[in-house]
Amino acid sequence: MTTENKTAMDKSKFVPVSKDTFSGETIVRPSMNYWQDAWRRLRKNRLAMTGLIILITLSLLAIFAPFFSQYGYDAVDITSKNAKPNGTHWFGTDGFGRDLWTRVWLGTRISLLVGILAATVDLIIGVIYGGISGYYGGKVDEVMQRFIEVIYAIPFLIIAILLVMFIGPGFSSIVIAYALVGWVPMARLVRGAVLSLKENEYVLASRTLGAGPWRIIMRHLIPNALGIIIVQITFAVPSAIFFEAFLSFIGLGIPVPMASLGALLNDGASVMRLFPYLLLFPTMVFSLILLSFNLLGDGLRDALDPKMRK
Repeated sequence: MTTENKTAMDKSKFVPVSKDTFSGETIVRPSMNYWQDAWRRLRKNRLAMTGLIILITLSLLAIFAPFFSQYGYDAVDITSKNAKPNGTHWFGTDGFGRDLWTRVWLGTRISLLVGILAATVDLIIGVIYGGISGYYGGKVDEVMQRFIEVIYAIPFLIIAILLVMFIGPGFSSIVIAYALVGWVPMARLVRGAVLSLKENEYVLASRTLGAGPWRIIMRHLIPNALGIIIVQITFAVPSAIFFEAFLSFIGLGIPVPMASLGALLNDGASVMRLFPYLLLFPTMVFSLILLSFNLLGDGLRDALDPKMRK
């Protein structure tokens, strides 16, 4: 074989590498942090997004719907009492002639406000209590957990009913009554998360650099437990709303003439055979609120779980 043929063979077998050869290794997906990835997965959950949309819609109606009615929540009109839904009274009227449209959305506003405030108190007390208990451990944790067990040993409704009867029915007494015991599940969840997180390297590094316990808990442990905290909040809000509705249903909730969903359910249940619409509309709104929070909570639990990441 001649030298010329060897040269021709070499040129045919060795081709210069182009710049696009390694294009398959290029990262085409935009980088995402933990919360962006969780939001992406939450948007793919149709039930969770449906619950979120329903909650936003009900919240907007609770805020603005009463302004579209010319009747106040306590405006009595004997001439139009027990009127069926019509063009003037969209949800009808009750036995005193009060507009049910205004009262339902005002009651929704009060119930949502009770749930949000009660969940906020649960968040503050439960996160601090559970964080301290889980971080220190040992005898501190044992004493704090025995205190929680004592609270659990007393029926929740008995404590709440006695407190409401002692303070008097009202908005603030319901929030205080629920907050006395409602923080316990949050504290237990946060304690379990802190117990598993405090052995990580970044906690040891912070402790070595001189960070105090409070800084480690609030700057390192609690932010890494935000997933379960957010999920627990979505279940605490409907629990507080149900608690308020129960107290209002038995006459220990929001005093008349103020309206809450529990009080409206109580009024409608007494005359549901004669005027079923008085029970129908508050029940629909109340059921949608509880269902939406549960759907959203399930979706957040899946979206914020690192094991579900794809």
